[in-house]
Amino acid sequence: MTKKTKILVGLSGGVDSAVALYLLQQQGYEVEVAFMKNFSEKVNVKGTCPWKEDRLMAYRVAAHLKVPIQTFDFEAEYHDKVVNYIFDNYKAGLTPNPDVLCNNEIKFKLFLEKAIKLGFDKIATGHYAQVKEDKDGFHLLRGKDLNKDQSYFLAGLNQTQLSKAVFPIGDIEKPEVRKIAKQAKLPNADRKDSQGICFIGKVDLKIFLQQKIKPKTGEIVDTKGNVLGEHQGVWYYTIGQRKGLDIGGSGPWYVVSKDIKNNKLIVGHVDDEALYNKSVQMTDLHWLGKEHKLPLKAKAQIRYRQPGQDIVLSSRAKSRDLIAEFKKSQAGVASGQILAVYKKDELIASGNIV
Repeated sequence: MTKKTKILVGLSGGVDSAVALYLLQQQGYEVEVAFMKNFSEKVNVKGTCPWKEDRLMAYRVAAHLKVPIQTFDFEAEYHDKVVNYIFDNYKAGLTPNPDVLCNNEIKFKLFLEKAIKLGFDKIATGHYAQVKEDKDGFHLLRGKDLNKDQSYFLAGLNQTQLSKAVFPIGDIEKPEVRKIAKQAKLPNADRKDSQGICFIGKVDLKIFLQQKIKPKTGEIVDTKGNVLGEHQGVWYYTIGQRKGLDIGGSGPWYVVSKDIKNNKLIVGHVDDEALYNKSVQMTDLHWLGKEHKLPLKAKAQIRYRQPGQDIVLSSRAKSRDLIAEFKKSQAGVASGQILAVYKKDELIASGNIV
């Protein structure tokens, strides 16, 4: 990548993308900025996304660094691709991962396509991840700051997307990012990190889902079938969930499974075998680069910020599905989530948990 490379930076209003922009500017690249407006209650359901504040801050950062900025409106596409996906999956009893889909369909597809059309060579974001290139292609690596590593959310990217992606803070730890922001006198140097669903914000999941999935009273039972209480709809819960069950007895209780057909929520204790899985079935296997021979010894994550777990990944006879056999049983395996496969610090493959 030469210093003549033209890069469009996705500026969110947060400190991470602001520092990413600043670093690229300091390194001599030709940079411009775009803010993505993906969610507002005008087009979408109700959320807590402070998009007006975010956009104002993005424009302040761009003005401070004297970089051209524009706004891309992807609201309709975000609603069709991500919001509908959230509701459809929860209604089917699954636990979706909108952050992964948002990266696949919005940031590294729509945003990237628009950037290329406008004459940019690459796009940059404030993700804590790294891309390395060698004779075998492009490799997605964990961010240096393992407490902030976001490679898991990028598990669906392909070689074309990786070839166009720049992650300027991927080899920097968060405290250093804050330090750089203050040294550069960025207006958002002390702004808190965003939380919650990608672009929607931090919401009460039950209240959020009730906008399109109507409540339906059902029983909460333990693994032996004893009735412990009532719920307002199994769709509002996720496997492994502990908070918000509102049942007493010899708790704490965890959601073990969801009986969608009979609208029953099955719960168990932390030592209940039903809460754990030694093997996980996955489908839609996606290799980020070259394919590896199976069976494959590797590490895997079934959720963000989970330490890598030892697995053996193998194919199932006469089926396109694969099986990840874990060395240690995993608690709270949720169908619909992403299983990310790593070799050392490289994310090599991903798939949907069945």
